[in-house]
Amino acid sequence: MGFNTFLGNENAVAGLRSMLASQSVPGAMLFAGPDGVGKKTLATMLAKALNCETLNDDYCGDCRHCRKVEETLALTRQDLARRREMKDAGRRADGLVYFDVELIEPLTRFILIEQIRQLRSTAYSLPFELRNRVFIIDQAQTIHWQAVDLLLKVLEEPPETTRFILICPNSSELRPTLRSRCQRVSFRPVGAPLVERLLREEKKVPASQLKLATAICAGSIAAAKTLDLAAFDRRRKPWISFLDAIASRDGRSMPPGQWKTLLESAKELADARSELEASLRIGYSLLRDLLQILEGGAGAQVLNMDLTTPMNAWAARLGLEGVERLKSGLDDTYRLQTRNINQQLGWESLAIECISESCPEGANRV
Repeated sequence: MGFNTFLGNENAVAGLRSMLASQSVPGAMLFAGPDGVGKKTLATMLAKALNCETLNDDYCGDCRHCRKVEETLALTRQDLARRREMKDAGRRADGLVYFDVELIEPLTRFILIEQIRQLRSTAYSLPFELRNRVFIIDQAQTIHWQAVDLLLKVLEEPPETTRFILICPNSSELRPTLRSRCQRVSFRPVGAPLVERLLREEKKVPASQLKLATAICAGSIAAAKTLDLAAFDRRRKPWISFLDAIASRDGRSMPPGQWKTLLESAKELADARSELEASLRIGYSLLRDLLQILEGGAGAQVLNMDLTTPMNAWAARLGLEGVERLKSGLDDTYRLQTRNINQQLGWESLAIECISESCPEGANRV
């Protein structure tokens, strides 16, 4: 038990332990860095350490207070799940009761005004059972704009027995006035050797696929622990067909069979609506690789290393303009994902537009 079980980001861990040892943990902190590297996990560890009955710069996990923090967080997760399942989104924040340690996450697209109002109300009262009350605000970038001012007021002078930990992937998504009131703890992608070890030991990835799997995880512990290579291959397959089709000579010389492949891959991408974010991440990773090839040539470091040969051909044909057009199309798809639109028509339109705009003379060559 304790901070020594945390994987990666040793500097962040060391900084927190130093604050604990000197009893100088600030009232408001911002944990910022890429998804999947353990920001929320470390925040829960800090909540235990702030209340542990036996250790000063760590937590034991066994004392009454450590067990109480774990129990409380489990209850808050259950409550969040129950509220998100309510059909009437307007009533999801009704009857909120916050504990000494509280996990606050979006109940709709946003963290609602009522959630922050309850936070303020609870923050100014003494903890019920623990020494320190800890509010962990995950996805802080989703705080409703009307609730930001309410939070600012309590962050200006946090109560002595209360700590706030805001978590977000990119600190620039927060209003500057929020950032200025928090001490930042920066997180980075986890090193490839650690990710590779996790995949080898926990996921039992075959040695032949270990390098590819490590690249796919892109420094994320969460991705390493949940990786399903079969699902990844299934999601990537329509992207391969899609890119292969639009990177062909041009629409006039494309044979009927290739048009059929293009339309079928567009349909597969549209049918994956329930997995849209995972699918789009794969699409973006392929476009990133194409840009790497265009800038670095044959020696470029790519994530999809098993597709180096076809990607060289796609990059040569599409060029920078073609890759940029595809990225713009993916951005539009991401923005429109919550709207009731015909996704298949959107993918088909994007492909036809890329094909019609491509020409042998205008393409950048590798």
